[in-house]
Amino acid sequence: MIDHAHDLASVRDATERLLTAVGKLDNASVTESSRLPGWSRGHVLAHLARNADALVNVLEGRPMYVSGEARDADIERDAPRPLDAQLADVRESAARFASAVPADWSRTVELRNGITDSASRVPFRRWVEVELHHVDLGIGYELEDLSAEFTGRETDFLAARFAGHPEVPPTRLTDGTRAWTTGREADAPAVTVTGPPADLLGWLAGRRAGSALTAEGGPLPALPPL
Repeated sequence: MIDHAHDLASVRDATERLLTAVGKLDNASVTESSRLPGWSRGHVLAHLARNADALVNVLEGRPMYVSGEARDADIERDAPRPLDAQLADVRESAARFASAVPADWSRTVELRNGITDSASRVPFRRWVEVELHHVDLGIGYELEDLSAEFTGRETDFLAARFAGHPEVPPTRLTDGTRAWTTGREADAPAVTVTGPPADLLGWLAGRRAGSALTAEGGPLPALPPL
């Protein structure tokens, strides 16, 4: 069962961690490349701020973004700003998100590209944005630093996202303790992928190539973009 109040508290904690870490940077560092191809750290911070406002739109029943083009233009516009402006925007947009209350947490909301979900899951989606993009900044916060709860839940979410995908072979994932199935439906998995929790998550989330994972029954599956 989704506990949106717990997830909102987790978002606040993750946001404070990120703001504290980013606050140790300088203006030059913000212009340097992040781990996301083509994006500076400023792009990542601008995206985090605009994503918070977009999720406020979702919770309050408005379209998440006016358009994909407008989303991208807003990020490009905001990416070059100095550190103090980036910090203020991330902090203030996070406060707006924390204050947003849907009419009904159980109602279905629409995100980008026609994706729908329960309003109660939106705080977790924001938690994912903050944690993974903190890693993407490349400033010393790694997938291994994520909590076991977060890593397990995001692995659950991503395994479910690729479940039934025609381009992903039937696959069993395991970290030695837990196991997940994903990919095309089949009577039995074709491939078993084993590795540490952080590496499984990194591979599923497109943050690691999977070099620390072991595949049995076939090669490591190539995952489509999220």
